[in-house]
Amino acid sequence: MIERGIYALPCGVDFPRELVAGLIARMQDQPPEAMARVRLYLNSGRMLRRVREEFDLHGARFLPQLKLVTDLGRAPVRGLPPAEPALRRRLELAQLVAGLVDRLPGFEAGHGIFGLADSLATLMAEMQSEGVTPDDLEALEIADTHAQHWRLSLDFIRIVARYFEADATPDAEARQRRVVEQIIADWAEAGPTDPIIVAGSTGSRGATGLFMQAVARLPQGALVLPGFDFSMPAHAWNSLKSGTFPIEDHPQYRYRAMLDALEATPADVARWHHRPEPSPERNALISLALRPAPVTDQWMQEGAHLPDLVAACEDLTLIEARDPRAEANAIALILREAAENGTSTALITPDRMLTRRVAVALDRWGIIPDDSAGQPLQQTAPGRLLRHLAAMRGEALTLDGLLILLKHPLTATGSTMRGTHLRYTRELELDLRKRGPAFPDHAALVAWAKRYDDKPDYLDKLTWANWLGAFFPLLEAPYEMPLGECVTHHLALAAHLATGPDGTVEASELWLQDGGREAFRVFSELAREAVHGGAYTRASYADLVNHLLQGSMTRAGLAAHRDITIFGALEARVQGAELVILAGLNEGSWPEAPDPDPWLSRQMRLQAGLLLPERQTGLSAHDFQQAVGAPRVVLTRARRDAEAETVPSRWVNRMVNLMSGLPDKRGPEALAQMRERGAKWLGLASSLDRPQGETKPARRPSPRPPVEARPKDLSVTQVKTLIRDPYAIYARKVLKLYPLNPLRPEPDPLLRGNVLHEIVERFVRQRPEGEDPALGAARLIAIAEDVLREEVPWPSVQRLWLARITKIARRFAVDEAARAKLGTPAIIEEKTGLPLPNLDFKLTAKPDRIDILENGLSRIYDYKSGSPPSAGEMIHFDKQMLLEAAMVTRGAFKQIGPREVEGMTYIRLGGEGETAHHSTTVEFKPRGGETQTETAEEAWAKFCKLVATYMKPAQGFTARRAMHGAQDRSDYDQLSRYGEWELSETPDGEDLT
Repeated sequence: MIERGIYALPCGVDFPRELVAGLIARMQDQPPEAMARVRLYLNSGRMLRRVREEFDLHGARFLPQLKLVTDLGRAPVRGLPPAEPALRRRLELAQLVAGLVDRLPGFEAGHGIFGLADSLATLMAEMQSEGVTPDDLEALEIADTHAQHWRLSLDFIRIVARYFEADATPDAEARQRRVVEQIIADWAEAGPTDPIIVAGSTGSRGATGLFMQAVARLPQGALVLPGFDFSMPAHAWNSLKSGTFPIEDHPQYRYRAMLDALEATPADVARWHHRPEPSPERNALISLALRPAPVTDQWMQEGAHLPDLVAACEDLTLIEARDPRAEANAIALILREAAENGTSTALITPDRMLTRRVAVALDRWGIIPDDSAGQPLQQTAPGRLLRHLAAMRGEALTLDGLLILLKHPLTATGSTMRGTHLRYTRELELDLRKRGPAFPDHAALVAWAKRYDDKPDYLDKLTWANWLGAFFPLLEAPYEMPLGECVTHHLALAAHLATGPDGTVEASELWLQDGGREAFRVFSELAREAVHGGAYTRASYADLVNHLLQGSMTRAGLAAHRDITIFGALEARVQGAELVILAGLNEGSWPEAPDPDPWLSRQMRLQAGLLLPERQTGLSAHDFQQAVGAPRVVLTRARRDAEAETVPSRWVNRMVNLMSGLPDKRGPEALAQMRERGAKWLGLASSLDRPQGETKPARRPSPRPPVEARPKDLSVTQVKTLIRDPYAIYARKVLKLYPLNPLRPEPDPLLRGNVLHEIVERFVRQRPEGEDPALGAARLIAIAEDVLREEVPWPSVQRLWLARITKIARRFAVDEAARAKLGTPAIIEEKTGLPLPNLDFKLTAKPDRIDILENGLSRIYDYKSGSPPSAGEMIHFDKQMLLEAAMVTRGAFKQIGPREVEGMTYIRLGGEGETAHHSTTVEFKPRGGETQTETAEEAWAKFCKLVATYMKPAQGFTARRAMHGAQDRSDYDQLSRYGEWELSETPDGEDLT
């Protein structure tokens, strides 16, 4: 028999199991069909499934009518239309918010338009649920107490008052409350004759609380509350509302508020079922630790009545890991042991990043946990593709952006060429990295395909290139479009990529699997409601898509382990596991920091009768209190995250502080044992990543390849590398390893140098005889504009580099006129080579410019985009100009024959456009030392000797032999394992075969 009353189950019990057991016990004297007349309202779908499973365990019998409290709003009521779709309401609000932001640009800071619309919709739903109207907000007195921002937000909220009018289409929360109010009115006229029970809910939402109060007043109405603290004394209950502000962050506050509304006291709450909780002693400890702040001074007094804490906490473990990785590994090991022993285990945490880490760690043993939350849609393959495309619409496609799309697992799945597509993608990537352009287009793809016109698969490559090339015009989009057109355009892009060459979207995997089906549902709803969305810019549409994908979850269709489950904090009351792991117990994670409310301040919420931000903290505290009462519990946290030291969760902090202050109850000893048990798991976790055996660091390499495999040529610019970092020459010339250009080309110094050389080369080749410097400067700027337009795809960089060239244009033209009077350019960017005597080796050079002077001598010019080398660098390392001079005197350049060199000049194409002149004898006087000199002939002789040395089998190519600075980077540092060895280390020569 169901008697009217307020019932509860204590923390730590398996709520669904005890709920069913208690209901069966109370109905055992009734005929079997009486159970079928009981209406049992539950708080969530997972709770409903658990309750049904528990009934199944009791054999064949009539079941009560199982319903969800949240489904009340769907009941048909005369004169009450169906609820307006949530997306439609948000799209309408987004248009209103956009108008507000246009008038007050700073209002959206940190939120975004759709984020503001989401928060406004949430506020409106809360107002509807709590029965607060815009008129209640009008009554707020804030003129003298609040900043301008809050007055403006209140003015804006008045604009949405039409949604609260009686004839307005209600949203889900408004309809839920109106249905509940109608049910209460109907019960007032003719109450139900059958028992009604509401179980598993704390009544934290206004409409739900209203319904629970109405049920509690029925003759056969009963409430069954989860996680009620029966050990909490009256003075602690009274303290929850004794101050100016209610203590909503306490785990039992919602029950105090409900009992007040029912004119009842905590003493009126009876146990639904008399099976004891797993650890009453531990529950008493946690209850005292979580007492509200005004009465924590009574810890010492009430702590004296606690039982022995070593026994109370013998099944409690505390893990304090150094970082989230160590925490995840320790949790994974606990779950692995549980899986081996067949122990039902629940991991409870609101930290989704931590659960992903744990899932990855479990994967090494092939364990797939049953994750109740599933996977965010934005992390699934369809979600990632749709998110990327939303961000790329209307933008110039970069090389890395193109490869992101081409390498996506859904691309070209509708074609039979999926494998070929991946191979062509790899080939195209190498080609575009090498040749560019930075922003690929259809012409670049066709040019790539035509480079294989002599290969058997040329036509397949051309077909693939044309399919991909057709994507570029599809990507174009105006700055702003109606939302419906945005969706159509977006889905057309996704369909084209998924289709592949000669394929169909129906054959693709775009809308398959759980992620694809959920994505199809989301975008079908968006297309259906788009008429209510107005116009969207490209950026605002991408923001909208991100919000929609973030708010949707999908369950992976994988065979999960039956004993290993991951729950969110809210589901703590559903689980009935033998072992519970409460993870991520740090402030900001559990409890999560309340979301900032851009519309109402805390004081405004209190005056209006809305819920305070602390409510969510209180609900999280209640989840924690329920879960920590399980038979065996592990508490885990990381002492540090990726940025800084973390702060322990306030509940863990309170528990630790309370135990530390109760030596008479052996609290410090119990705490030490909890940590010792945690340290065992941390030790095992650290061994997971510890290499087996000793790994010795690499020695500084100095490989000695066979003489016949050594380089047979070098350019004059590579001589400096041979002197400073011989290992780089070995890697490039012997191993044939070449560094890849970056995925995202940037205007780096190499590109700038090439562009400047091209500008000057055109200027010199086209220079009219006797050109006036003023005209020359103008011509140089015009040439620079043309070259920059052709070679530099970034408009802002074009302007910046052109400004630098303009700065030196006058000086360069004047200097060039002076150089023209001295001689005539004979060689411009022409490559040649010169064999070394008695060695199978050739030195190559491609000088920027060599002029023949009026006296028949020659002068070598070298353009520098940066600072030219000093005389000391020329003598010891940078031999380029001296060696080029030696090559000229030996007739390496057939156009001018053997010719004496008068001097060498560096022309700087940056800074102030200055020049540095040198004769063929370079002089350098170090500070406090003797003057050093070197001629071109001496440089040639030293170079020949250097090459001869490297042709000897005993000479190795030492890594980083004489780098300019210790911080200088080599392209081959990773190959040489630099960092494992020091620059002071003696090279380890190794003969290679």
